[in-house]
Amino acid sequence: MTSSPTRRTTAEVTAVHRIGDHAPHSAFTDLVRYAGRWFCAFREARTHLSDDGVIRVLTSTDGRSWSSAAVICQDGVDLRDPRFVARPDGRLQLLAAAATGQATKTFQTVTWHSGDGHAWGDPTPVGEPGVWVWRAAWHDNTMYGVGYATHEPRFARLYRSSDGVDLQPWVPMLFQGGYPNESGLVFEPDGTARCLLRRDGVAASAQLGRAEPPYRDWTWTDLGVQVGGPTLLRLPDGRLLAGVRLHDGEVRTAVCAVDAERGELTELVALPSGGDTSYPGLVWHDDLLWVSYYSSHEGRSCVYLAEVRVAG
Repeated sequence: MTSSPTRRTTAEVTAVHRIGDHAPHSAFTDLVRYAGRWFCAFREARTHLSDDGVIRVLTSTDGRSWSSAAVICQDGVDLRDPRFVARPDGRLQLLAAAATGQATKTFQTVTWHSGDGHAWGDPTPVGEPGVWVWRAAWHDNTMYGVGYATHEPRFARLYRSSDGVDLQPWVPMLFQGGYPNESGLVFEPDGTARCLLRRDGVAASAQLGRAEPPYRDWTWTDLGVQVGGPTLLRLPDGRLLAGVRLHDGEVRTAVCAVDAERGELTELVALPSGGDTSYPGLVWHDDLLWVSYYSSHEGRSCVYLAEVRVAG
C-alpha cells in the first residue's frame, strides 16, 4: 500500500495532559510504547540552551498518571534531544547528544540500552564527533540513522549499523544546502525509506526524501514550508503523518498529513502550543494518535501528551 492518502484525512484533539513540569525548562520529547507501558523522554534544564541538561524518562500504564522511571545525567555534559529506538532484540534504545563547551560547543551522539525502560547503564559514543545522529529506525535487522553536521560545512549523513552501536557512514552526503539538520525517518512495508528533513538556512523549506534498498540513492522533493523538530509515523492503513513545528503565522506544534506522491505537507490540527514549542513524539495505539510535545504557551516550557483522533 502506498503512503499517499486516498481520501481526505481529518484530525481532532480529544485530550491534552501536562505530564512534565518540575524543571524550569522541560523540552525536546519523544514517546514510545514498550512492554505494555508508555515511556516519554525529554530534557530538563534551566533554559533552552543552558549547559545543565539531563534526560528524564517518565512511564505510565494509561497515559494519564505518570511517574519517573529514570534520570540520566553526566557531570559537565548537557544531554539533549533524547530519541527512542525500538530494537529487534526486544530492548529499548535511547539516542541523545552530549554537548560540552561554553563559547563553542562540541557534540557527540551517545546511546543507552535498557531491558525495562528504567535501568539504562552507561552511555556509549556512536557515530562521529560533530555529526549529531538525531533519529534512527530499524529495518530488516539493520539500523539506519540520519545525522547532521554541527559545524561548517553543513550536511546530512545517513548511517547504517547491524547492532545499533557501530554506526558507519552509508551515504556520506545525504543532503547539502540550506543547513539540513533534524529529521524523521520511516520505512514502508516494501522497504521504501522516507525522510522528512528540516532546513534552517536561507533556503529553509523542508525536504522529503525517498529511497529504495540499499538506500544509496535518494530523490528529494521541496515541501515549500519551514518545519522544526520533525518526526514521521506510518499509520496501519499506509498514510503518513508528521509532527512538526510550523512557522507560518503563529508558531505552533501541529500534526500534518504527508502526501509523498504529491510532495505535500498539510496541517491537520494544531496542538495547544506556542512560543518555545515542538519536538513531538508520535505513537499510534488503540486507534488513537498519541503525541508528546513541549510548549511554553502556559508560561514556562512544559511537556504535554495529546490524544488525537484521526479520521478519513
